[in-house]
Amino acid sequence: MEYINATTKTDQQMEALLKADNGGPVCMVNLLKFREKAEYEDGRETDLLGIEAYQIYGAVTGSLIKELGGEVVFTSVFNGMVVGEVEELWDVMAIAKYPTLQSFIDMVASPEYLEAYHHRLAGLKGQLNIASTQVI
Repeated sequence: MEYINATTKTDQQMEALLKADNGGPVCMVNLLKFREKAEYEDGRETDLLGIEAYQIYGAVTGSLIKELGGEVVFTSVFNGMVVGEVEELWDVMAIAKYPTLQSFIDMVASPEYLEAYHHRLAGLKGQLNIASTQVI
């Protein structure tokens, strides 16, 4: 399975998300695939595994989510498929809940988040981040 760069997003995706915003809570469902070994963009040598680099980023992000009044609702390691077929499973799923879409946007623009972001890039081979803004 080929993964798209962990930072890939389009202006169209963000515009669509903003248009669908109802002003209420938003959950972000994250499907994560880790690199075997962390790879930093600046070429630095490291002994960190991909998951370890991502955990550095995750600790910062988790604190920011709490400061905003949000929470990490669920995290889970995937064990295997029950129904369906894929070439390769994602490693982890995590769901974070934010009070509003704007609080999520504020977080990802904050200096603390941006300072930790390079650990995210170093650790991830791929990611899907899916927003859910309404409950049915």
